[in-house]
Amino acid sequence: MATQSSPTTGQKPAVLIIGGLGYTGRYLARYLHENGLTSEIRLVDKHLPELAWLAPEFKEACSRERFMQADASREQALQRVYDRENGKQFDYVFNCGGETRYSQDDEVYKMRSHGLSMALGKEAAKRGIRCYVEISTGMVYKPDSVPRKETDKLKPWSKLAKWKLTAEEDLAKVENLNLLVFRTAHVYGPYTSKFLATALCMARVYQSLGKEMKFLWKEDLRTNTVHVEDVVRALWTGAQWYVKVPPPRRPVPTFNLVDHGKTSQGLMAKLMHETFNIETGFQSTLISTFARLNLDHVVDDVNDELLDPWAELQTKAGISQSTPLSPFMEKELLKDQDLSLDGSAFERETGFQYQHATLTRQEINSVLESYRTMNWWP
Repeated sequence: MATQSSPTTGQKPAVLIIGGLGYTGRYLARYLHENGLTSEIRLVDKHLPELAWLAPEFKEACSRERFMQADASREQALQRVYDRENGKQFDYVFNCGGETRYSQDDEVYKMRSHGLSMALGKEAAKRGIRCYVEISTGMVYKPDSVPRKETDKLKPWSKLAKWKLTAEEDLAKVENLNLLVFRTAHVYGPYTSKFLATALCMARVYQSLGKEMKFLWKEDLRTNTVHVEDVVRALWTGAQWYVKVPPPRRPVPTFNLVDHGKTSQGLMAKLMHETFNIETGFQSTLISTFARLNLDHVVDDVNDELLDPWAELQTKAGISQSTPLSPFMEKELLKDQDLSLDGSAFERETGFQYQHATLTRQEINSVLESYRTMNWWP
């Protein structure tokens, strides 16, 4: 892909990735590194590379010389994070950081997500960064099975989404900030430890117990997905697109990122059935109605049922180290809410094309394969 050079120097862009060892951050670093798209990459993360469960193919892109350990939400760290040795500014800043766990207290999101976004955004504005990219979530929309467009009604349905939306709105008010926002569906891919990973771990436990895997709610409940490799290509495409005209672009460009697969619970059930050769089905309306009224209770029961057998499976397989995988079900993700997005605006505007158009059994196999290579999978 053609890289636009920085107008001042004719050099390739210099890039700062916050949360550079996180799931999206490491894939972005690897994509930029392997395709030679930048003059400099700096990865900033609170965690050390040695503790980040990095697979071998990320080791070079996320090497020590590109890495800086810092908490970028703290004002006193910002100068160190943003200053370059040559005295010039970064061209693009990608915020892939923030709290990714669900069901945390408001204070946690306020500090670790919203606080981080605001600190980074204000500093980017002060320094005249050409494009600051904020990654948000598709859970900010009022849920509906009809795919949500960027202009549709907003009504966040998780605490994480509530604070992501607050960050979007507050960043838009920062003067001179060249802001670009992406709202993603459930991101998956090799080494994922989130949404899809939970379903795979649950299916593996049901397989070992010889039990049927039963889903709550209905088959056509949307759980839209997007592959991490498409996400990072889109982030780069977006930044390149943003700087094609004199900034800032107003109103703030905001785009959904979602594959073409219209992923639903029905598709997930089908894929789990095919992959693990287990029976899958849906709970009766009566049980689903009960669950809606007693969600805490139901989630606790499911977790109690699955966590011990999962631990036993790991022990049997000789997996002694801790891994990022678990069948632990997050209450906020088990809500009867559609994550259904329309991503056509970004494709129209930039000509972007998805390489992983739908979640398939082949995609799931490559995720499982990635777990096996890391010795995470029982």
